[in-house]
Amino acid sequence: MKITGFGPAPVKQEGEAMQYDDAQESYVARYTHETIVLGFSITEEAVEDNLYDSLSARYTKALARSMAHTKQTKGAAVLNNSFDPLHPMGDGVALCSASHPLVTGGLFNSNTPATPADLNETSLENAATQIAGWVDDRGLLVAAKPRKLIIPAGLVFTATRTLRSQYRPGTADNDINAIYTNGTIPDGYFVNHYITDPDAWWIITDIPNGLKHFVRVPLKTDDDGDFDTGNVRYKARERYSFGASDPLGVYGSPGA
Repeated sequence: MKITGFGPAPVKQEGEAMQYDDAQESYVARYTHETIVLGFSITEEAVEDNLYDSLSARYTKALARSMAHTKQTKGAAVLNNSFDPLHPMGDGVALCSASHPLVTGGLFNSNTPATPADLNETSLENAATQIAGWVDDRGLLVAAKPRKLIIPAGLVFTATRTLRSQYRPGTADNDINAIYTNGTIPDGYFVNHYITDPDAWWIITDIPNGLKHFVRVPLKTDDDGDFDTGNVRYKARERYSFGASDPLGVYGSPGA
């Protein structure tokens, strides 16, 4: 449950009573834990023919890779679906939207550019400026700051030139690179290989309770023998969920 907080603190005149304000409920961010399970079996004959050790080792590694792939895919889906209105947040709009409503009404927070933009020096500067202007549900400036850039694998070279060049990338000017000099993205960039849009990018901000991952039951493995077939069965199981509680924890652009 998101809470709105209070309005600006007023001046109390001498001899007058103090004023009180009421915090309000905003919206509910709901997480539904999914059960992820997969298994395999080794036949009784394979055990008898001394193939158990080699097969179980290879199959176990393959099982772990399958479980990890599913978790990475589901985690990346939060960003892959972040521009899709069919995957709304608790406030009724997509995670990255220009119309996140405020409880007080009349104002909106936007965590995406007005015109979708590719990753470059200008789009990052505009994003940092836009992030700095975010307000809370009562209209108070929250002074948000960028922390980390999230990109697909295809943008790694663009991100390196944009964030790490001491001078402005792609120009003949001798101007400094303000993004690098000011440390605008202090934690650099992170490549997520499970991002499906090759030109989309996101910025993680310092707003708490943004993107979240809950572990309901950690990964567990188990095995047993089947009496009827003689096979040895293995399984891996875990329960978790991914999502976002506060949309201001992230800024995103789907690319031009």
